Amino acid sequence: MSKLLLPYLAIVVTMMVLDVIWIGGIARPLYNKGIGHLMAEQPNFVAAVVFYLLFAVGVMAFVVLPRAPGDWQMAAAWGAAFGFMTYMTYDLTNMATLRDWPLGLSFIDTAWGCLATGLAATAGKLVADKVG
Repeated sequence: MSKLLLPYLAIVVTMMVLDVIWIGGIARPLYNKGIGHLMAEQPNFVAAVVFYLLFAVGVMAFVVLPRAPGDWQMAAAWGAAFGFMTYMTYDLTNMATLRDWPLGLSFIDTAWGCLATGLAATAGKLVADKVG
């Protein structure tokens, strides 16, 4: 059980910590400027936790588990690719359905998704190799 649970938890924790730093600090002014009129006063923490739990399942299933032992570089690359696909899909959907969604924010958000997911996949892969 720990062969799946520990890498999964590494992904969840990595994504949460990175997003707290990113959304809570670094990128907050960008989001406020671009979509401040859409943002809630307080985040919906239940929805956020469910997102991280489900997103980590995707990273495990599509990135970490298919990689050979010791292949953390490929996990990082495929994690970044998974981040690109998921974040760009989200941002393009917003551009298609929301008035005045900023194109520049979509590029920044997608780049963040690539980096964060690549790092989370790497963390999950390194833990999987250690406990595997």
